[in-house]
Amino acid sequence: MPETYPFSSRSFVLHQENIDTDQIIPARFLTTTSQAGLGRYAFHDWRFDGNGMPRNDNPLSGCDPHTTSILVTGRNFGCGSSREHAPWALLDFGFRAVISNEIADIFHSNAAKNGLLPIIAPQSAHAWLMEHPGAGIHIDLESQTVEIDGFDSFHFDIEPFAKHCLIENTDPLGFLISKMDEIKRYEEARA
Repeated sequence: MPETYPFSSRSFVLHQENIDTDQIIPARFLTTTSQAGLGRYAFHDWRFDGNGMPRNDNPLSGCDPHTTSILVTGRNFGCGSSREHAPWALLDFGFRAVISNEIADIFHSNAAKNGLLPIIAPQSAHAWLMEHPGAGIHIDLESQTVEIDGFDSFHFDIEPFAKHCLIENTDPLGFLISKMDEIKRYEEARA
């Protein structure tokens, strides 16, 4: 799971729209239930040719997730089939948040459940971010605000349980495991 909130980073912009989950991580790499190492497959077919050689026209060229851990994308990000591997690959690659003006519902849910913060931006903020790659961004999950250097701030919505898990740096299974003592007491009291 990623580090805690709030956090600040520079943005990395992908201008493409309708980026589907098969572009995020091709189906041939969905052979594991482990999150570890999936970052090497993030946008694999954009980054490498059929022989595994780096592509010259790679849209992620110059992306350093150590300094640009916020991905800003065109509309309809994460469309296509449901796969938890897509947010896992983005997280392992180094992204902590995705900002767009439209994120596919299933991807939005999978991302929030797996530690990647999905943020729907208002059109004005999204348009500005798309035109200003490398913008400084500060995300405060507690207050659900995004502050953009040189622009403005905006509020974003997130489902309360997903917010809780992201703040606590856990996932739904981790949350249940943390409640095992309470669950056992409840079951014993009703046995």
